[in-house]
Amino acid sequence: MILRSSLRPVFHQASRLSGNAATNSFSKRHSIRLAAASYRLLSSETKAAIDEAVASKPVVLFMKGTPEIPQCGFSRASIQILSLQGVDPNKFAAFNVLEDQELRQGLKEYSDWPTIPQLYLQREFVGGCDILMTMHQNGELSQMLEKNDVLVPAEPPKES
Repeated sequence: MILRSSLRPVFHQASRLSGNAATNSFSKRHSIRLAAASYRLLSSETKAAIDEAVASKPVVLFMKGTPEIPQCGFSRASIQILSLQGVDPNKFAAFNVLEDQELRQGLKEYSDWPTIPQLYLQREFVGGCDILMTMHQNGELSQMLEKNDVLVPAEPPKES
């Protein structure tokens, strides 16, 4: 209640200023302050843990659930795409964000991406399920994974 009543004059003044040049300046200043106040900084411990996780394997997926038991459709789709692409299980790690709320929130700040799952390749953020799906469909993902040597090696032809 204190916060609401203390902000009321700010919003009232902003509404009175609407329609003139002062509005943009006023709104931007206060929007930035309000956004900064609501933005949670990533703790150094969480950042270090995410850095370590991202560096643990060449392909890292932060997901809801596990590869064996995904807990959301987007995580399931991401696992299926990586499987279809032939990602080498020895070069892949998955982290269940549902086990750690600090990881789940911190990851969104770390990558500046609001949703889970999130894929990292060679420590670089690739994207979420929608990005993976698009890259899978247009062939970019296949090229990227092959270029980074993270696919299961092709078996040599069998001699008869």
